[in-house]
Amino acid sequence: MDIPLFSEYGVNYLVRWGHLLFGIVWIGLLYYFNFVQTEYFKEAEADHRSGAIQKLVPRALWWFRWGAAFTFLTGLYLLYRLHGAMTYDITVGATLGTLMAFNVWFIIWPNQKIVIASATQVAGGGEALPEAAAAAPKAGLASRTNTLFSIPMLFFMGSSAHLPSGMVTDEMAASTVSLVAVFAIILLLQVNALRGKQGPMTSVVGVIHCGLGLTAVLYGCMHLL
Repeated sequence: MDIPLFSEYGVNYLVRWGHLLFGIVWIGLLYYFNFVQTEYFKEAEADHRSGAIQKLVPRALWWFRWGAAFTFLTGLYLLYRLHGAMTYDITVGATLGTLMAFNVWFIIWPNQKIVIASATQVAGGGEALPEAAAAAPKAGLASRTNTLFSIPMLFFMGSSAHLPSGMVTDEMAASTVSLVAVFAIILLLQVNALRGKQGPMTSVVGVIHCGLGLTAVLYGCMHLL
């Protein structure tokens, strides 16, 4: 009996389904951290904030970082299956997604571990870890940057199938100037995530507007340059 799910196409679909499922977990928690938890922490009493950091945040971060990891891994498989048939849109979207996964594992999670350890130590009667004061802003900036990146990332992942800009090797779809402009903008924003400041991304409204603006700028560069 022929079962389509066990065919090559079926396996590819399962990976796509997993990619979508893991991505929902990851991006959903990203938005929870940025739109809900961060705003709550600004108003919460110290004891409530400390309790959440010790007991709530580690649980949320577990799902967050592994959602990111499996979204990235399934995405790699899907890129491999494209066999070089890379659209301009999917290239931009995958680049943003890769940087976001990097930020989760190498900036947000390491710094959040310090914040959690410091809160736990203080709750036990000890002193705050000296490095915690710097760790929290670093994690916050990377998280805000991921929120910024997520908006165009989701746009270009979708447009690759429904509103494609052509193959990345197609001169009509991707001029040298266009490629340089798009990836230079992304690179500069990633550098800011490592060493810069939140700026207009400090507020929820600000980061949403910046994300929408970045989507428009990247799309404009892709089609007008």
